[in-house]
Amino acid sequence: MNRQKIDQIFSRFAVQNPHPNTELHYTNGYTLLVAVVLSAQATDAGVNKATPALFAVADTPQKMLALGLEGLKPYIKTIGLFNAKAANILALSRKLIDDFGGKIPHDREKLQTLPGVGRKTANVWLNCALGWPTIAVDTHVFRVANRIGLCKTKTPEQTEKALEKAIPDRWKNHAHHWLILHGRYVCKARKPECPRCLINDLCEFPNKTA
Repeated sequence: MNRQKIDQIFSRFAVQNPHPNTELHYTNGYTLLVAVVLSAQATDAGVNKATPALFAVADTPQKMLALGLEGLKPYIKTIGLFNAKAANILALSRKLIDDFGGKIPHDREKLQTLPGVGRKTANVWLNCALGWPTIAVDTHVFRVANRIGLCKTKTPEQTEKALEKAIPDRWKNHAHHWLILHGRYVCKARKPECPRCLINDLCEFPNKTA
């Protein structure tokens, strides 16, 4: 796909939704990180049902550790893989205190040393908390980017690199949010809703739905 067409795609996304953001609920940088860790292999809506009560009692690493494993689990038991996620949240909280003075590091590599935090999670946090132009590739971004012709890649990391190269700088700050929302509500996995897609004429997907 040529750069002019890519620019048109993101220009239309920007007109429709000028200020997209994560649909995860959070109250500060720490609760954002916890919410993103909880969202792995789970829906944002499911996470949002569980976290208000949790964040009301534990919105810092110190408070989360005070809650402990058995205190944390009841808050997140409706979220998939909650046992492993509870352990990771407590471990990352401990590491934040021990290694970073209780502060979340503003560095992708250091973020990825935290238990439960991979490249996608780090990119989401850097983008949402700090406004960095990182591109977090989840299943929606991977599917949509390849389906509409922004890239032809086989892994999330390949997709991230391809999108960083293809997307004009002025769109990068919001790019992954637009792609996530488009994949979640329009360009759905099983049956994309092509007739109401605002980039239908620009999309290179050969099997558009009628």
